[in-house]
Amino acid sequence: MSADNSVGNVFVPLRNLLNSIQCVRDRVRDGESNESGGAFDLSNFWDTLNQAVKAVSQEATKLSVAFSKPPLPSQQDGEKLSEWILKSVLSLSTVYYWLPKSQGVSLRRQVRDATVDVLEGVTQLVEVILSSPLQSLSHEQLTSTGGVWSACDSLTQLPRDNKAALLVVLSAQIGVVKDAIEEIEQALSEVQDPFSDVLDDDQEPRGNQDTYWPEKDRLVIGPCQGLMKASAVCLRNLTSAVKTHGDVSTPQNVAQLDDLADITKELSPGVADLALCLYPPMDYSGVEDNVSKLGALLKKVLEIIRAASAAPPQIWRPRRTSITPVLRADPDFIS
Repeated sequence: MSADNSVGNVFVPLRNLLNSIQCVRDRVRDGESNESGGAFDLSNFWDTLNQAVKAVSQEATKLSVAFSKPPLPSQQDGEKLSEWILKSVLSLSTVYYWLPKSQGVSLRRQVRDATVDVLEGVTQLVEVILSSPLQSLSHEQLTSTGGVWSACDSLTQLPRDNKAALLVVLSAQIGVVKDAIEEIEQALSEVQDPFSDVLDDDQEPRGNQDTYWPEKDRLVIGPCQGLMKASAVCLRNLTSAVKTHGDVSTPQNVAQLDDLADITKELSPGVADLALCLYPPMDYSGVEDNVSKLGALLKKVLEIIRAASAAPPQIWRPRRTSITPVLRADPDFIS
């Protein structure tokens, strides 16, 4: 048998392995959990999942090392390596399917996404081995191997219940909202009206108002900033309330935490959309529309909090903030 045929035979099981892992990854991404009527042992689930992901990391490392230097594995050894890593991947996906939605949709989403990341990492590693120069350890292979380790480590660091999963969601939302607020504040400090010191009774537009905020627009921005900051305060106070009062002892409480996660995920896009409308030239219609949407979202968050009894009713008392009078004071508003 020629050397080329021998090399080709070595990679046959790897191509089959790649197809199998891709199928497993896609099923995990789109599949549903196996709901069970009995009690679910969450602690046992995490112990088993950690063992499964450790096995994936070890088998991926073995595969990478085997194809990192000459001589290449024999076809038989290649088949064994592929069989072992596929077995570890199937075990990981099986354990993931154990986790029922009754333990929390937010928790399950994070476990699913982390599991998919591990499977995607292994997929990329196999692809790199198949495409890299033979008998050499490429930078891409080193990076892909490290990617598998990182994904496996992230999975073991996941929140352990739905309360902790909600806190992860809230932390991410706070970060996005904070960034949007800081970007507007920085823009306000940098973008000045170049004609602000000119005394002129003429009300005609001055200069290119697409590049700065005239005074009438700055009057609109203030209340909008207040609403954006109110969103940040609401998220921070909600985080504190969940830490103190969040409960996962009953399916109803778990579901209420999921409701909070779903609605708060809409806050950061709402703040970002409002901020985008504020940049010059200001979109007055968009500002008013997004203020109404964001205000409605905040009200809905408070309603869910009160209904869930996750915290005292007055987690956050919104001040009356309206930009409509400011907008209406401008005779050119949506004219």
